Amino acid sequence: MAEEKHSKMEKPPVPSREEPSEKKGESAPEKKEETRSSEASSAPEDKLPGEPEEKPVEHKPPERRKEKALERNIIDTYEFRSKKIPITITVVRIKGEFVPIYQVSISSISKTTEFILEKIRQELIKRVNLGMLDITDTKKSEQVETKFEETITDLINKYFPDVDDEIKEFLISYLIGKSLGLGNLELLMSDVNLEEVVVNQAAEPVWVYHRKHGWLKTNIHMTDEDQIRHYSSLIGRKIGRQITVLEPLLDAHITGGDRVNATLMPISTQGNTITIRKFSRDPWTITKFIKSRTITIKAAALIWLAMQYEMSSIIAGGTASGKTSTLNVMANFFPPNQRIISIEDTREIRLPKFLHWISLNTRLPNPEGKGEISMEDLLVNSLRMRPDRILVGEVRRKREAETLFEAIHTGHSVYATFHANNAEEAIERLTNPPIDVPVIMLPAISLIIVQFRNRRTGARRTFQIAEITSDSQANVLMQYDPKKDRLVQVNKSKSLYENLKLYTGYSQSEIEKNLVEKERILKYIVDLNIDSVDGVGRVMAEYYTDKKNLMKYVASKKLLPS
Repeated sequence: MAEEKHSKMEKPPVPSREEPSEKKGESAPEKKEETRSSEASSAPEDKLPGEPEEKPVEHKPPERRKEKALERNIIDTYEFRSKKIPITITVVRIKGEFVPIYQVSISSISKTTEFILEKIRQELIKRVNLGMLDITDTKKSEQVETKFEETITDLINKYFPDVDDEIKEFLISYLIGKSLGLGNLELLMSDVNLEEVVVNQAAEPVWVYHRKHGWLKTNIHMTDEDQIRHYSSLIGRKIGRQITVLEPLLDAHITGGDRVNATLMPISTQGNTITIRKFSRDPWTITKFIKSRTITIKAAALIWLAMQYEMSSIIAGGTASGKTSTLNVMANFFPPNQRIISIEDTREIRLPKFLHWISLNTRLPNPEGKGEISMEDLLVNSLRMRPDRILVGEVRRKREAETLFEAIHTGHSVYATFHANNAEEAIERLTNPPIDVPVIMLPAISLIIVQFRNRRTGARRTFQIAEITSDSQANVLMQYDPKKDRLVQVNKSKSLYENLKLYTGYSQSEIEKNLVEKERILKYIVDLNIDSVDGVGRVMAEYYTDKKNLMKYVASKKLLPS
């Protein structure tokens, strides 16, 4: 009773914003209680059974802030919420560091409050008995999280009766993340600007790949190799897999579409690793492509015309050139009354919610080597699902390419990504071993859209738009000009326009009029900053269902009603 009374007297301070340290091991020497991270553990013996203690998001000594400010250059700063925890991100260049630092700043919790929260966690374990819970069952996992939240709320009200609702929500979110999640990694997973979250070993900070700034070091560290192993095992259990010394590799899709790869020592010689490829919650759209100069309005209008009239296309490019992003962007041009099947290894495609769309993903074999579902399996199966359009994440093997071309020749429109640096190289790779597609089949592909990444600046651009002529040669219609930093027309069409005339009955002048109309619509969505997947999809759906009405809004420069 005395202990409980003491706990109630302790009122947690309003969480204050603290800037984390960029160097491992820094902490405030004098006011340590007020600057403890919300991820810090107050007493190692109070941690959950089997859970390693995690290093806090460390904080900078107040007396050194002015000195540090002179040594760093702020590149970017923004805020978001991880569940109900407010987060501030600052991307900085720091003297002596060769890579920019991604600094996570969170509201702090005092040492005394942290100690009470640890007591709450111990009581929580007693009240909510997980037992042999099947955490591969999403519904059961959600029920447990709901039970956790209800119990935590009761305990927070018991120990902190006088705090306001905002602080209670903060403490509840903190405890749920600490008890059921991946600790500080959860904070990174909530940032929509990150594409990859990478743990290389406990001896170095967590790395992230930022869609704007590329690879960055963070100010988050793992405590030791056991903690990395613990997180890997937790991820594995959620999908019914194990990662052990005998099975030291884990590759899995987790809830929400993210893909996780984990390795254990000694396979990864420097330490245990976790690589999380995040499924984009805020994917690229044609608006963002045009505004970032990835593509021109004129080029986008041409691709839209080809997509509208079911011209199959290949999107080629090197690693990290934006092939899948381009595929996702172009798929927004599909009419809403057609059935779309997407096939991927890692779920990256996200289409407007009102499209008739089915997403299929491959599956790796289990430890016994059984249960694998390959791209080829899904491609063959998709042909039995009455698709109008098929999207293929990446073509790598001979059988996949053969099935893809068979699908085109049986009347389906197919769009796929492929590794090649230009249109000519794409044709060479397709028609030679190991893929070895017969040359005579190539004209089934109407367009090759090539993406590239500038290795100096990191900028991604559409490099070429080429057609495949009747003699299976590439005719480049538009080529990227690095001096002008945009696509320019280099050749006239030999086959694309002829095919459009054949399949639509349009004359040359009608095709050109259609392109001008599409350019007006694209300029409209850019000018009004309609940049969400559903927002762009809404405009496209209106174009196909009531074009006359859409053009009124385009002329008046007003948003469509939602």
